Amino acid sequence: MLLQQLVNGLTLGSVYALIALGYTMVYGILELINFAHGEIYMLGAYLGIILMVFFTAIGLTSYSLPLSLILTFFLSIIFCASYGFTMEKIAYKPLRKAPRLSPLISAIGVSIFLQNYVMLTQGATDKVFPHLFETSTITFMSVSMTYLQFFIILTSAIVMVFLRLFVRKTKIGKAMRAVAQDKIMASLVGINIDTVISVTFIIGSGLAAIAGLMVAMYYGLVNYYIGYVAGIKAFTAAVLGGIGSIRGAMLGGLLLGLVESLGASYISSEYKDAYAFIILVLILLMKPGGLFGKAELEKV
Repeated sequence: MLLQQLVNGLTLGSVYALIALGYTMVYGILELINFAHGEIYMLGAYLGIILMVFFTAIGLTSYSLPLSLILTFFLSIIFCASYGFTMEKIAYKPLRKAPRLSPLISAIGVSIFLQNYVMLTQGATDKVFPHLFETSTITFMSVSMTYLQFFIILTSAIVMVFLRLFVRKTKIGKAMRAVAQDKIMASLVGINIDTVISVTFIIGSGLAAIAGLMVAMYYGLVNYYIGYVAGIKAFTAAVLGGIGSIRGAMLGGLLLGLVESLGASYISSEYKDAYAFIILVLILLMKPGGLFGKAELEKV
């Protein structure tokens, strides 16, 4: 029973980790909590359903399901990345020199706008993801894992490894780390701050699209307010790992998924969504910096 819940928790935690990465990357660059990030995840889930229904209608899924999935992931990433890029230019860039509360209010406004936009255009009822995947399981030591769970965990792991390598090894990744440390010095050595910020939003939104699509595949149902709850949980995961830390967001998401799964199994499933908020309060009380957070010294 314990091992089975660990598998379920890793599946859920992998999704939280992908969303949390978007929060922590934006905060690391701008020191801004992008509360509209959950809605980007929701848009990815909706577009995934629309595309898979379309591909099923034209017969592409029956001809080649892997090709349908690749096209769906690719188009969802492009779509959500464009939304993230546009959101940064319209809602956040004009407020960079404004008081810190102004971008936060703008983020909440964008979140509400996107929720209502999807509700009005797609309807308020749940949307169903086409049932295209076999329910066969992989069994090892009395622990069962569906092929879809294996796909979600493996995909999340690959994406997080590539992100880690991107940030550490590429030129733009090094520029992102430089801007996160000191924007003024980064600009003095020729780094384009606007480009780095845009790339950060694009990558974070792409990760949210992947998470949204995998959740739609896993649960089979999507509605216009799933981004709010998932966004709060992913924010909790980012705080748990240490807001601004990429490896902290990865670990925080996995831990949150495990806690939620174990709590639902051994305590009560009725309070499944409350566990994230309990963890958030405890972290803020005992270790505000998170697991990988660092204390910052300021000279007065």
